[in-house]
Amino acid sequence: MATAKELKELSADDLNRRAAELRETLFQDQLKRATGSLDNPSERTQHKRDLARILTVLGEKSRAEKKA
Repeated sequence: MATAKELKELSADDLNRRAAELRETLFQDQLKRATGSLDNPSERTQHKRDLARILTVLGEKSRAEKKA
């Protein structure tokens, strides 16, 4: 996934779209984990971190808009 620096260059709509995709991916990972078919558990961890990174950048952008 992208770094925080790259994510800051994206628009809020793009970030929201990526967040929604990652939430869906995490849901699928959770189902795979429950059924025992999750191949690489570290991918789930990476997806969670990517989602957190995106949400952090979205929060920064919204605070910057309120400040301006």
